[in-house]
Amino acid sequence: MIYGAYGYTGELIAREAVARGMTPVLAGRRKKPLSSLAKELGLEHRAFGLENPDLVRSGLEGMTLVLHSAGPYSATSGPMVEGCLKTGTHYLDITGEIRVFESLHARDEEARNAGVIVLPGVGFDVVPTDCLAARLASCIDQPTTLELAFRTTRSLSQGTAKSVIESMGYPNLVRRGGRIVEVPMGRLLRDIPFSDKTRFGLAIPWGDVSTAYYSTGIPDITVYRTMHPKRARKAHLIRLVQWALRIGLVQRYLKWRVERTVTGPTQQQLTEGMAQVWGEVRNAQGETATAELTTPNPYACTADAAVSSVMRVFDGEVLADSGFLTPSLAFGADFVSGLHGVTWTMEPEPR
Repeated sequence: MIYGAYGYTGELIAREAVARGMTPVLAGRRKKPLSSLAKELGLEHRAFGLENPDLVRSGLEGMTLVLHSAGPYSATSGPMVEGCLKTGTHYLDITGEIRVFESLHARDEEARNAGVIVLPGVGFDVVPTDCLAARLASCIDQPTTLELAFRTTRSLSQGTAKSVIESMGYPNLVRRGGRIVEVPMGRLLRDIPFSDKTRFGLAIPWGDVSTAYYSTGIPDITVYRTMHPKRARKAHLIRLVQWALRIGLVQRYLKWRVERTVTGPTQQQLTEGMAQVWGEVRNAQGETATAELTTPNPYACTADAAVSSVMRVFDGEVLADSGFLTPSLAFGADFVSGLHGVTWTMEPEPR
């Protein structure tokens, strides 16, 4: 099942699945757009919301796996996972939200007892960064610090934009000494030595602050996004209005604006866009290793990675049969290498 199939990314995933010969059940809250897409693709569909646990369990009846693509996941992942644990349905999603990763990791024992795989982040958030981190961790002995950075040429979908709005009301997050801690936005800045050009980076609360720790065991993790230096240096000003951004009325208004103004990348942007991901690990002895990869447009990469993840689960190509997993823990660090249009550079090579 693909839940949230009529959203921008959900539809990309549905079309990618059909192109690979799969026949998923399409699902979501709204019957009209759901039935229209299902009719076009020749697929079964089920319309149900996530507020009523009985309806969720009924909606998941007979499903081996659900690929959850309806955000913001801070609101939707909990009830969907609860339904999956009750029905024995494997759960995959495409979230990038740190708090969601942490809440799902906390259900690891429940998932193991239920025989259910809980595998969040099987899109651009966080497959490329997670696999890069896991591969880097094998390059030196006992790495203690991981820094990741990325740049993209993308515009946002409605779901991504809403998740960004939710995160704006909260402090930046990094991992130090194995614990996730808050740091003021705009406090951590650095130059990122991409292979083609050095770019300026601002530390942001990206999903790998959670997931890379479980994938690698590295205790100190920071993730940067490239940004114009002037804009990055003004990022601290958001602290002046963060209290207002947490108000429900403000959140609803901003999300209402998103629904009326954000449409997602155009077909040209989807085809021509790209992303660069960079990473570096260091250990107490001063050894370092760096790596970089490029991917297609993040939304195209998400559709490819998500459907590839589903296919691997169905084919039994998972390194654990239940519990909380990250992409690299589920499929190995080289999983990203099999995705369309991904290229690597690394120094030194893994041991």
